[in-house]
Amino acid sequence: MKPTPSASLPRPVQAGIRHATLISGLALSLLAGAAWAEGNTLNGTPTASTQIKLGSLDVPVVKGGLYDRYRSNPPLSVIATEAPELDLSWFKQLKKEKVDIGFESYSPNFYYKNSRVTAIFTADLAQLKALMPAKVLEAVQPLQIWPGRGLIALTAYSYQYCDNDRYNEIGLSVVTNKPGSDNWGPFSLLGQASSNDFWGYVLKLPVNTELARARGVVGYNLPKWLTDISYQDAGDSVVVEITDKATGKVDVTLETRKLTDLSSKEALVTNSFTNLDRQGRLTTGYAVSRQLSHAHSASAETVKLGLTDGSLSAYIKALKLGKLVRYEYVPHFQSALYAPTLMAQQGPEAIR
Repeated sequence: MKPTPSASLPRPVQAGIRHATLISGLALSLLAGAAWAEGNTLNGTPTASTQIKLGSLDVPVVKGGLYDRYRSNPPLSVIATEAPELDLSWFKQLKKEKVDIGFESYSPNFYYKNSRVTAIFTADLAQLKALMPAKVLEAVQPLQIWPGRGLIALTAYSYQYCDNDRYNEIGLSVVTNKPGSDNWGPFSLLGQASSNDFWGYVLKLPVNTELARARGVVGYNLPKWLTDISYQDAGDSVVVEITDKATGKVDVTLETRKLTDLSSKEALVTNSFTNLDRQGRLTTGYAVSRQLSHAHSASAETVKLGLTDGSLSAYIKALKLGKLVRYEYVPHFQSALYAPTLMAQQGPEAIR
């Protein structure tokens, strides 16, 4: 993919942008197995499933899995027994609360063992705005990095062990300002970077389990759908393949380099998003990630994005992606995803 020509920026601002684009892909729902409505697999081996009620939906889950047993509230003692190699000290500092998000759940949702890769590109600013609801645009705007260009973050997640069992997810998100704050483009991005609190609007969020889809649609009103997503280690690379559900063919391929200059310095990053609930009211939600192993690069050689004539590929092509601004390789992280809240119930100072 050839970069779109861009206007020049002062070198300090360019360097700041490269540093600032530490966006952990909104996640908000932050895995490498596949569980389907017809059945489930774990590490490629079929496992038994059972039906549960999620609001008005009948949803298949792994029989005897974490969600089947504990409905998003497993005791940490159970996690410690089942995965003794994991450091759970961070989760012990967090308190879960029972919430009603269209079904009974607990917030935050815990993600104990995960990996992700994120590629952040420039994109056509007018197209980004056109894809965001008018009511959302009243609260936030895409950050303009240079004239006519905004930023889009494409993230592939492998949630290997979490309250919702395990699944893979792809996030495609517009980078925005924080609600109630001025939009100063790259300088707003620098401000978000200095506080490790990034904001976005989620455009697409396919997943590969029905449980993840149903929870995201009913509980968060996020644009999730069920399809096959493969997240594989391939020698020196991570290869992610997203299937077009309509055709059964590979739609999008994301191949990224495993960076070797990994930092083991723990970093806490907050990814927040603005959205509308099912009644059309503005909401905000966020996830806090504890990054345990991470590295980044601005080299275009670290990311290969393969697009076809599939539906998601067509959507991405319309964004007119340009330069790779930042690539993030995070092979080990943990996360806590909080339930969304109404923006109208929050004062400006309370919005994360």
